[in-house]
Amino acid sequence: MQIPIDLSDPQAEKLRIEAQRLGVEPQALAAAAVVDLLNREAPDFDDAAEHVLRKNKELYKRLS
Repeated sequence: MQIPIDLSDPQAEKLRIEAQRLGVEPQALAAAAVVDLLNREAPDFDDAAEHVLRKNKELYKRLS
């Protein structure tokens, strides 16, 4: 899927500079940033997982 995005001139310049530093095309860097964002776990999941682990810490110790 291709999605056009509008960047301000300063944003486009920062993207170009960072892409050049990494040795990739600006489009590839932008696509990688979007993929990374979409692959991150939701903060709610992380909070819920931490809560469950904290709540059951003693149980997990006994089961080990």
